[in-house]
Amino acid sequence: MSPTENAYGLWSLVIINSLVFIIFAFSFTKPRTPRDWRSFSAFSAFIVALFTEMYGFPLTIYLLSGWLQSHYPGVDWFAHDSGHLLEMLFGWRANPHFGPFHILSMVFIGGGFILLSSAWKVLYLAQRSHRLATTGVYAKVRHPQYDAFVLIMFGFLLQWPTLLTLLMFPVLVWMYLHLARSEEKDALAEFGDAYNQYTQKTPAFFPRMGSAS
Repeated sequence: MSPTENAYGLWSLVIINSLVFIIFAFSFTKPRTPRDWRSFSAFSAFIVALFTEMYGFPLTIYLLSGWLQSHYPGVDWFAHDSGHLLEMLFGWRANPHFGPFHILSMVFIGGGFILLSSAWKVLYLAQRSHRLATTGVYAKVRHPQYDAFVLIMFGFLLQWPTLLTLLMFPVLVWMYLHLARSEEKDALAEFGDAYNQYTQKTPAFFPRMGSAS
């Protein structure tokens, strides 16, 4: 009984884990403008909501407990490992940290942070010299930083889906699309034809497959 009782209410872990990921993301993004802060704040809110349910209070499990217990009676849904809902729902009964969804989530989260780091290096150098960022990952897509945030959030959804983060995810994706459009208007005003040419050969979010023209 004690593992179940001690599974949640670990608010120190909520704070520590939230700070680790938020500070890690901050070190790569270095928000300066109001637009940067909106983007970073939305990501931070997602992270806090995630870890609040992961270690603090399992709201999703409580709301779905009746349905979960009736359809999966052999699972202790208030044990911490059961919060890995996708592993549980698809019948993975071994350690969920080695389950397919958890492993895939780490690929998305790790890939997102690698992309975020790569994008920041290019953008930082371009901003220092007051030129358009078009090299590195910016040669593949125009908004790699937003791609990175979406990859990280999607990875966490695979690892630990909650009702709140599932609702937040499409809203945040829409917000990043809106911020990207605002950035493009500013870049067009600043760089003019050079930015027009860049947009014609470089897609916004999804890199072109195959050989580049």
